[in-house]
Amino acid sequence: MVVPTYDEVENIAWIIDRLHAAQPGVEVLVVDDASPDGTGRVADALAADDPRVHVLHRSGKGGLGAAYLAGFAWALAEGYDVVGEMDADGSHQPEQLSRLLTALEHADLVIGSRWVPGGSVVNWPWQREVLSRGGNLYVRLLLGIDVRDATAGYRLFRRTTLEKIDLDEVRSTGYVFQTDLVARTLRAGLTVTEVPIEFVERIRGDSKMSGQVALESLRRITQWGLRERLAHLRGRR
Repeated sequence: MVVPTYDEVENIAWIIDRLHAAQPGVEVLVVDDASPDGTGRVADALAADDPRVHVLHRSGKGGLGAAYLAGFAWALAEGYDVVGEMDADGSHQPEQLSRLLTALEHADLVIGSRWVPGGSVVNWPWQREVLSRGGNLYVRLLLGIDVRDATAGYRLFRRTTLEKIDLDEVRSTGYVFQTDLVARTLRAGLTVTEVPIEFVERIRGDSKMSGQVALESLRRITQWGLRERLAHLRGRR
């Protein structure tokens, strides 16, 4: 599991302990963007004590997508057959990872979804839920994809999926990265499956997501989506 971090010193050991309690055989790569609170040092200490923990240090805060791309490149180079995404703050519950692992038997990408039947969110204000649901509806209409939670960040990819969608061509580095990879996976003719999860708002540390960040992500999705549609239309001529 690739776990990007920026100022998650209160959460990183806690979430890795939970992950290994739920799935002892899963290895973790912490991708730390030079957290000033010392998250990277804590991750290094965990890695020194546990061979299932690895750490990739980046020189600065370069965006969620960029952190994941670095983590994916490391995992592919190390020969892993399944590569996952998970937040460090506990919003993605490790105890539910088994749902994604089971679904991966018949899929190329599995998404832990808040907005399929059985999915839910805990401790969200109604405004944030409306923004997320509305944003995902907008993504479905703009890109023409049948995925209800394309912005979700709890995922499992097969190695073959990441190789087929050509990560070297991915330019999105922020939160639009999640939508980008869903669209690329579907465009490659691969199977995307959503399984319901309970998404829990963090109880420690500061969230990196705000209304302003979400709106900026939608703006970038619009720009990217329109470029993709235009390129597709030109290609059909």
